[in-house]
Amino acid sequence: MRIVFLGPPGAGKGTQAKLLAETKGWLHLSTGDILRDAITRDTETGRLAQGFMERGQLVPDDVVDRIVAERLDRDDAGSGWILDGYPRNLSQVSALEKILGAAGGNLDAVLFLAVEDEELVRRILGRAGQGGGRADDTENVVRERLRVYREHTEPLVAQYDEAGLLRRIDGARSIPDVSEAVLRAVDPADGGPGA
Repeated sequence: MRIVFLGPPGAGKGTQAKLLAETKGWLHLSTGDILRDAITRDTETGRLAQGFMERGQLVPDDVVDRIVAERLDRDDAGSGWILDGYPRNLSQVSALEKILGAAGGNLDAVLFLAVEDEELVRRILGRAGQGGGRADDTENVVRERLRVYREHTEPLVAQYDEAGLLRRIDGARSIPDVSEAVLRAVDPADGGPGA
């Protein structure tokens, strides 16, 4: 299975992707982990990404696309994977389609964790208050991150919905309840993709 997790900051994508990967024995590939791996392995694209990161700049889409392509081309990705944090915009959607098309494959499902903004703000600020968030997790910064998400990443929801790949999941529920819904969305025995 090849799965993408989508959702706003604070929706629980990382948590749910990790739980699903552990349950199914698939790779959990977060964008941050893929970038760090490429840097640690000292690949050409890893060095390129590191240069941007050291200057405090965002790694450009074309570099991220190349690093994702290199990671998905490794042998351990053959038995199934979950992408968490990629694609983030329509350009990266096109890049992922090309990456998968070159390998003779396509996505099986896109899991969208839907959570209202006020709940997201409450969650993120709550994590920050317990020392588990980012250093810049103030309400203004969190709301700006949500605005950027709505502008750049939310359009992917409609695109994947039109393609028949999107599975909407209520991400406002408890972690176990969301996890159960995620499993139903990907398991053909429970009416998910491939049923």
